[in-house]
Amino acid sequence: MAAVLGGRTHVEVAKVFGVTRQALGRWIKRYREGGRQALKAKRRGRPQGGSLTLKQQRRIAKLVIDHVPDQLKLPFLLWTRAAAAQLIENKLGRHLSIWTVGRYLKRWGFTPQRPMRRAFEQSPLEVQRWLEEEYPRIREQAVSEKAEIFWGDEMGLRSDHPWGRTYGQRGITPVVIARGERFRCNMISALTNRGSLFFMIFEKRFKADIFLGFVCRLVRQVKSKVNLIVDHHPVHHSSKVERWLQKHQANLCLFFLPPYSPELNPDEYLNQDVKSNAAGRCQARDKQHMMSNLRQYLRGRQRQPQLVKKYFQAQKVKYAV
Repeated sequence: MAAVLGGRTHVEVAKVFGVTRQALGRWIKRYREGGRQALKAKRRGRPQGGSLTLKQQRRIAKLVIDHVPDQLKLPFLLWTRAAAAQLIENKLGRHLSIWTVGRYLKRWGFTPQRPMRRAFEQSPLEVQRWLEEEYPRIREQAVSEKAEIFWGDEMGLRSDHPWGRTYGQRGITPVVIARGERFRCNMISALTNRGSLFFMIFEKRFKADIFLGFVCRLVRQVKSKVNLIVDHHPVHHSSKVERWLQKHQANLCLFFLPPYSPELNPDEYLNQDVKSNAAGRCQARDKQHMMSNLRQYLRGRQRQPQLVKKYFQAQKVKYAV
């Protein structure tokens, strides 16, 4: 600045200091508008973002943890950067860009995740009661009767189940050739806390006869008494099943999970595993081919009980053996 103010031309000063005339022009403009203070070097790189106080940050983070957007009268279903930005504007009167909000969310320990679905009709008190009272009672009964606890569930599988991801060239969406014909089959399974797995693949609609056929096979193969925990599917409450249970109380006893609580059943994680890794990633030619693939995949799980135990770890509810 001293050289320019001393009368030298911009070209001469730029050549002496090894800078461009454009950069020198910008510096002179800043000096004339803000003095020497305007020429101070600024921090480079991505801005660290925001001007919220620590108290304000804790308030917003707690609202995000304890509520869904709809409860705070926000027009969003899930928490996104835009939803958090709208929350900050509503509660604090501060307008922040979504990039700044994203840096705040990362700083608070939030990451984008696929949410779990939970039914509105589920009763948290009933779930807590089942975990603290009902399941310990089932476990004690199994110990006194030398029975084994099984977790059962049913599901349907379709040939057009969504695939996972595949590698491809950047900017070019990969294309997978699939059959236009749709077909499906069903599966019923039961697993134990120790990692034993029993299953049955069938084509017909799930009815009482199918369920009774499976439990009869289960009773024949298991030497001890079976305590089977299932959901509230209408078949499990059918009169035909109830009559069978009355005649075979010494062999099998049926227990029920709380309504609308699939996350309590470790067998649901087996279903998810089968859909993602057996049905979703292996293109079947026809129904028989799909059923054969499923049997082969599940037999592999039967030979590796440590893999079955992972369903209990993923379920994040500690069920004692």
